[in-house]
Amino acid sequence: MNRIKQKLQEDNPPAGRAGKILSIYFSAGYPKLNDTVKIIQDLEKNGVDLIEIGLPFSDPLADGPTIQESSTAALKNGMNTALLFEQLKDIRKSVSIPLILMGYFNPVLQYGVEEFCAKCEEIGIDGLILPDLPLDVYTEEYEPIFKKHGLINVFLITPQTSEQRIKAIDDASEGFIYMVSSASTTGAKQGFGPEQSDYFERIAKMGLKNPQIVGFGISNAETFQQATKKAKGAIIGSAFIKHLTANGVDNIGDFVKQIR
Repeated sequence: MNRIKQKLQEDNPPAGRAGKILSIYFSAGYPKLNDTVKIIQDLEKNGVDLIEIGLPFSDPLADGPTIQESSTAALKNGMNTALLFEQLKDIRKSVSIPLILMGYFNPVLQYGVEEFCAKCEEIGIDGLILPDLPLDVYTEEYEPIFKKHGLINVFLITPQTSEQRIKAIDDASEGFIYMVSSASTTGAKQGFGPEQSDYFERIAKMGLKNPQIVGFGISNAETFQQATKKAKGAIIGSAFIKHLTANGVDNIGDFVKQIR
């Protein structure tokens, strides 16, 4: 079974976690080019459930300034798709939690979709999040390739996504739905207001077959708890990258402890 599905179905999470998934996002190749593997290993050691490895791209539309800056720095450090695959080639010798590559579709297209997915399977990547790959294009052109290589494609919904489209995304999904907390870019909000609470409630009442994991605007224990009241888990990106910028890769456990 795909590791993402396995993680989502765990009945006995470690004590105190209440079954809520903590997912961490970071840009591969940041702060330093060869930090990628150490960050992944340390996140797992400190109890993170799922990791989203950002594939740096020169034009990150949905990303807030923190992620954009880390992505730009990673590119300047020399990060690219082929190098990331090289860095991750032995990752499954030391890491067992689900790993997802997150980025834009253009680098995947440039690498070759079939070749990219085959490489992901070879390394032990469990899924992809490609926000600019439309649902219909995925289902019509790429779904068989993803499935052939055991990859789950994770789709995003926002407060503006129609109920009809949410249902279509739910039908096409096999892991979880990435629930964007607001229509703004990543990292831009501090805490959630009534608007977000209503949105979380509305989605929870839809009875979707796939669990939801909330992203955008989660930066501390309070926002993690707010986001996971109705959802299966939450994703932290910008706040973790700020921690890496300030502290390097040596105090990752301190950051995770602040969240739960």
